[in-house]
Amino acid sequence: MTAELIAKELVKKLESYESKVSARRVGYVTTLSDGVAKASGLPGVQYLELVTFSNGVAGVVINLEEEEVGIMVLGDYLTLKQGDEVRSTGTLLSVPVGESFLSRVINPMGEAVDGKGKLTPKTRYPMEQIAAGVVHRQPVTTPLQTGIKAIDAMIPIGRGQRELIIGDRSTGKTAIAIDTIINQKNEDVICIYVAIGQKTARVAQVIADLEKHNAMGHTIIVSATASDPVTYQYLAPYAGTAIGEYFMDKGKDVLIIYDDLSKHAWAYRQISLTLRRPSGREAYPGDVFYLHSRLLERACRLSKDKGGGSLTALPIIETQAGDLSAYIPTNVISITDGQIFLESDLFNAGQRPAVNVGLSVSRVGGSAQIKAMKKVAGNLRLDLAQFRDLAAFAQFAADVDEITKKQIARGSRMMELLKQGQFVPVSVSEQVAIMWAGAKGHLDEIPVNRVTEFEAQFLSYVGSRYKKVLAGIAKEKVLTPEIEKGLETAIAEFKKTFK
Repeated sequence: MTAELIAKELVKKLESYESKVSARRVGYVTTLSDGVAKASGLPGVQYLELVTFSNGVAGVVINLEEEEVGIMVLGDYLTLKQGDEVRSTGTLLSVPVGESFLSRVINPMGEAVDGKGKLTPKTRYPMEQIAAGVVHRQPVTTPLQTGIKAIDAMIPIGRGQRELIIGDRSTGKTAIAIDTIINQKNEDVICIYVAIGQKTARVAQVIADLEKHNAMGHTIIVSATASDPVTYQYLAPYAGTAIGEYFMDKGKDVLIIYDDLSKHAWAYRQISLTLRRPSGREAYPGDVFYLHSRLLERACRLSKDKGGGSLTALPIIETQAGDLSAYIPTNVISITDGQIFLESDLFNAGQRPAVNVGLSVSRVGGSAQIKAMKKVAGNLRLDLAQFRDLAAFAQFAADVDEITKKQIARGSRMMELLKQGQFVPVSVSEQVAIMWAGAKGHLDEIPVNRVTEFEAQFLSYVGSRYKKVLAGIAKEKVLTPEIEKGLETAIAEFKKTFK
């Protein structure tokens, strides 16, 4: 072979040569404990950056120190050991989003956990995102109907609002959330239920209830159960919010329920204590307020320039013995636009939903309530608050004057009217009709123990014979003289048949 041919072959070889040298930032695990690792040798890593360990398990950087970084392990941390290599990826923590998530159960990483096959959405949203600024928002003026009379009448919720559901264990907090999801079937609202630290059996029960009432079609469930790593319980609400923001940015209305943020705070406390962050009140770290404020501030109603979508948040908080002054409850109450307080005594007395009217408030919803409901339920909160005081006073009084007797009689019937079974949401037009009947005194002569029976039969009667009246309320959203006249006629006719 001549020198010329050798030179040509060498040129070909050099042209086809590809360098296999690659630069990457690596560190090494120094300590491991309870789903949290510490690693040295990653000086350029960012907060919330994804990293991978040598065995393929992922992690996310949550602590930046001078010599080390703290990493939450997103997977089985028991497979890791001291000295394992950690590589930075250069990408921040994000979650896949898309319409394919509807009717599915996923974990906070966006992976399906319902056994119905893999999900492969192409779009990703950052888990942590700065909330929309004031100029990109618009006032909350559209109601989000829960289908629950006590809430829609007295503590109304608007689309884009943050309304806290708070109460002791087993007082019906999740029941209110599930009923609200079921009531959105015909409201064109996408629902996201985030289960944080719940028992797996409890999450399965929620799914079964939603499927039974055909509500899974517009619902996404983000599940981080008690058996999942604590890092999943910490990330679950942020993942759910990112998915909600995807739909909100498309101009859709979204409802997100965090069940519950007490367990979310516990998970964050565990991670923080493992990272040896300084602890404060009740052993929570100093930034536990910011933990929930940066999450709930993302709920809003976007301006028309931004598509006009909305994200309504219903966080749930569990109290101990009705103590609203504990650390986490006071934090979340100050962040939200009102709260629905469920009382154990009312629940045990058979008043369900057990809403305490005096301690519950909606700081936004009044402007989002339809005028018809505002008219019939305007004084209801005050009347019921007075009724509770009078009823307590009358227990000790030997004789009570006629006016007080009438107030107590009216109040006891209105309390009975607000009772409602689970999974039976009431349309807003039916709510207005029955509230109007109670406010006008048409139930005063009905025995208290028959008010529920009267309500069911009256609504059935109006629904079959006076459909135009209910349709008029739904369409006009105002109690016109014609609608009131129709209701007067309907109740007069019905009372003749009710024995």
